[in-house]
Amino acid sequence: METTTSPRRSLLTLLVGVVALVALLTLWVGWALPLVLFAIILMVMGHEFGHYIVAKRAGLLVTDFFVGFGPVIWSTTRGETRYGVRALLLGGYVKVPGMTEAEKIAPELEARTYRSASYPKKVLFASAGSLMHGVMAVALAWASLVFIGLPSTSHVGVIAFSHWDGHQQTAAQLAGLKVGDQVVSIDGRAITGSTELVDVVHRAAGKSLTLVVDRHGHDLTLHARPVDGRTIDENGAPLASGSSPQGYLGIEVGPQNVDSSVLGAVPSAFHEVGSTISAAGHALVHVFSPGEFSSLFHQVASPAAAVNPVNEDTRPVSIVGVVRIAVQSAQAGPGTLLTILVFINVFVGVLNMLPMLPLDGGYVAIATYERLRSRRGSRYHADINRLTPVIYAFVSVLLVLFACTLYLDIAHPIANPFG
Repeated sequence: METTTSPRRSLLTLLVGVVALVALLTLWVGWALPLVLFAIILMVMGHEFGHYIVAKRAGLLVTDFFVGFGPVIWSTTRGETRYGVRALLLGGYVKVPGMTEAEKIAPELEARTYRSASYPKKVLFASAGSLMHGVMAVALAWASLVFIGLPSTSHVGVIAFSHWDGHQQTAAQLAGLKVGDQVVSIDGRAITGSTELVDVVHRAAGKSLTLVVDRHGHDLTLHARPVDGRTIDENGAPLASGSSPQGYLGIEVGPQNVDSSVLGAVPSAFHEVGSTISAAGHALVHVFSPGEFSSLFHQVASPAAAVNPVNEDTRPVSIVGVVRIAVQSAQAGPGTLLTILVFINVFVGVLNMLPMLPLDGGYVAIATYERLRSRRGSRYHADINRLTPVIYAFVSVLLVLFACTLYLDIAHPIANPFG
């Protein structure tokens, strides 16, 4: 009885603890940080699930599926696999025996190890985590297109109202305009751009304008009278100056988001992810270039260089910087957050496929090398131990990069790009 209830009680305790932690974080720093951390944990779980499901489908032995590293908080065994959560939620892992030739495996299990798998199974298993990042990126891009849409240069919408000193409402609010309305025409003239709308309103101070707006798919006719900006103060200063009147409605306008259909968003989502993969590839080349390391060292040594906007625009960020930018994007709006999450998924997926151990791409490279060296009836097995100096050198580069970016993200955080 104890063996069946103990894991359930442990899981319940874990869930209660997580809920309490999320509640405390929400009360302390707001909702954005818990949301971003939850999204990142889901990405980690998605990555590991990719390895897990491919290994299971390929008939490989999976002994562990854990989220996090360090001491075990909760675990349970189902069949031949142990599932659990560890204290440090900085990653995760799926354990398949036989990742190296030196590992000792019981003879009866040898056929289900990684080293005994065929070349296609090895490549698919090693690539599965990055492939899952691609799947998640496409899903996020699709959701953004369907539920939020893309800005259209030919659809002008009301995105906010101004605050006029001494006035409860602006001329636009008095006319019945609402945030989200798309301005279709003014006095019969089609409006296809923000500049066009501003020009028409500026020339009509004190005159009655007939506006046709699209509100939730229905056209409404409203009448508004722009106010002379010379007579209106905003934040203690007149909206306009000069000898000629300039009309103002008191609205902020911008491109209106146009939703995509459920099916129509599919090719657009793949196109967006494809463009993001190209951008991530260029970003990786930049990150690992000698010039970027020189720039990072200079920024660490010189605070003035660290806060230079030119350096901030191109500076790589650590996990602290990623979380901060994601939180800022969440505060800017759901569409911005989804765009950032798409890029994070793609960048991690592309980075993980670099042909260097201990990244998954290193295992793909070794499996490919073994395949090329093998002959019919004789499989070649590479000695990974001979790559130890190269692995240490690569990990050292990663540690230096991590240390520099972490210091800069804490001491000199990048300015909010969405504010």
